Amino acid sequence: MLTQKEIFGYAPNAKYKTSVAYFSMEFAIDQALKIYSGGLGFLSGSHLRSAYELKQNLIGIGMLWKYGYYDQGRDGNGFMKPEFIEKQYSFLTDIGITFTVPVHDAPVHVKAWLLKPETFGSAPLFLLSTDLPENDEVSRSITHSLYDSNEATRIAQTIVLGIGGAMLLDSLGIEPDVYHMNEGHSVSLNFYLYAKYKSLDEVRKRVVFTTHTPELAGNEAHGYGLLKEMSLFYHMQEHEVKSLLGMEGDYFNYTLAALKFSRKANGVSKLHGEVARQMWGSNPGVCDIISITNAQNKTYWQDTLLAQAISTKDNDAITVRKKVMKRALFKVVADQCGKLFDENVLTIVWARRFAGYKRADLMMQDWDKFMSLVNNKKYPVQIIWAGKPYPEDTGAISLFNQIIARAKPLANCAVLTGYELGLSALLKKGSDVWLNTPRMYREASGTSGMAAAMNGSINLSLPDGWVPEFARDKENCFLIEPASSELSVEEKDGLENKSLMATLENTILPMYYGNQKQWLKIMKNAAADVLPKFESARLADEYYTQVYHAPIVV
Repeated sequence: MLTQKEIFGYAPNAKYKTSVAYFSMEFAIDQALKIYSGGLGFLSGSHLRSAYELKQNLIGIGMLWKYGYYDQGRDGNGFMKPEFIEKQYSFLTDIGITFTVPVHDAPVHVKAWLLKPETFGSAPLFLLSTDLPENDEVSRSITHSLYDSNEATRIAQTIVLGIGGAMLLDSLGIEPDVYHMNEGHSVSLNFYLYAKYKSLDEVRKRVVFTTHTPELAGNEAHGYGLLKEMSLFYHMQEHEVKSLLGMEGDYFNYTLAALKFSRKANGVSKLHGEVARQMWGSNPGVCDIISITNAQNKTYWQDTLLAQAISTKDNDAITVRKKVMKRALFKVVADQCGKLFDENVLTIVWARRFAGYKRADLMMQDWDKFMSLVNNKKYPVQIIWAGKPYPEDTGAISLFNQIIARAKPLANCAVLTGYELGLSALLKKGSDVWLNTPRMYREASGTSGMAAAMNGSINLSLPDGWVPEFARDKENCFLIEPASSELSVEEKDGLENKSLMATLENTILPMYYGNQKQWLKIMKNAAADVLPKFESARLADEYYTQVYHAPIVV
C-alpha cells in the first residue's frame, strides 16, 4: 500500500489538510499526456497544477485513454482527418493495483497508474485503464478513446471513472473527506458510496459537484433501463434510484442526480452560476449552487520574459518579446500551411474547442466585409483558426473544413490542426487579438482568454462566461455588442457580425497601427487585471474555503 509520502512527495499544507479526491474524465497536465479534449481538461489540469503549488491535500482520479481524444491530421486535400494512434507513457508509475468493476453485471479488470507530482508539477493523479489482457475486447475498449461515440461504451466509462475511482481509493486505504465530481461523468461513484454508507445524508456529507454545461441538452442523460443493465446504479434497482433521489421520467440526468447527491455545487463563472440556478434550482432536493469562476495556471501558461517586461513597464522589451513569440507561432503556420506571416502585422486568433455555438466562422458571415478586412492594405491583418471538433460531429467537422477551404487561397489566413496544449500555448503567445464569439449564455466560462491576456493578447469577445467579471471595454479588452435575445438566431448572428467587424475596422486596426502607446496600455491593463483574479491559485484556494470546508447541510 502506498504511503502519503509516496503519493505526494510532500507534506500537505495545514491550511489545506482536508483530503480531497477530484474526479474528472479529462486532465490537461502536459502536452506529453494526451488524455483531454478541451476546456474541461484545461481547467482540471490548471487546478491540479495550482493544488501542487499550494501543497493541497488533493489527488486526481482520471482515465488513461489508450488513443487519447484523437490526433487531428489531414487528408490528401489538406482537410481535417481524425486519427487514432496508440499512446505510450513511460513516465507513469505502475502502482501494482488491479481490481474489478461490475459492468453489465460482469467483472471488468481495471489497473491504476500514478502520475507523480514531480513529473509535471501537479497534484498526484491516478489514471485507470481497462486495456488489460485479462479483459475481453469489449471491456478493453472502455478506456480506448475519450468520449467514445457508442452510448454503452460511454456509460461504461462513467462506471469505471466513478465506481472504479472509489474502489481504487478503498484499495489504497484512502477515505477522503471530500469526493469532488468535476462535471457529471463520475456520478456513478455516489451509488458505490450509498452502498457503503447506507444513507443519502452520509453520501451528501462527502460529495461536492462542479457543473460546466449551461444548457439542458448538453447535460448527459440515458434511459434508466440501460443504466441498470449496465450496472451504473451498482446494486440498486431503477425504482430505488427514483425513490432515493425523487426523480421521475424515463431518463436519468447525470447533472440533476449529481446535484441531489452533493452537499454543495458550483457553476464556473458568476454568470454561469446564475444560469445553473435557473436551470436546476426548482428541482426538489438539489443542493446550493454557488459560483467559482474558472482560472488558468500562470506558471504553465505565462511567458516569463514577457511577464518581466510587463511588470517593469518596459514597452520596448514588451514589443520585442511579442515579436519573438509571434515568430515562433508563424513557424507552425509556415510548416502546416506554406504561408509566411509577418510579425509586424496584427494577428487575430480564434482557437478553442470546436463546437457550433462558438461560431468559428462569425467573421465570415458577411463575405464581402470579410474580404475587405483581409485585403486591407492600409491596415493589414493575419487570421488563424484552430480547434478540435468532436470526431463524430460531422457538422462541426464540415464547418472546420469549410473554413480550411475558404482560407486556403488567402495568403494571410491559416487553419492549423493539432490543437492541443502545445499549439494552444503558441497561439496565445503569438496572437495580438484573441477572438471569442460564442452565442450568448452558451459559454459557461471559456478560460482560453485568460491565458491569452497573460501573454499580451487582447481579448475581443462577447460578454459571456468569465468575461463580464474581467472586461473594461477599450481599457483591458474589446467587447462585441450582443444582439437582443428577442431576435432569431440568424438575426443575432448578423448583428453580432456587424458589431465584430465594426470594432475591428473602427477601433482595433486604427489603434494597433496608429496608436501603439494606447495598444500597449490596454495590453498591460489586461495582464494586470487577469492576475491574480483569474489565476488558478485563487480557484484552488476558493474550492477549499467555499466548498470543501463549507458547513455540511443535509
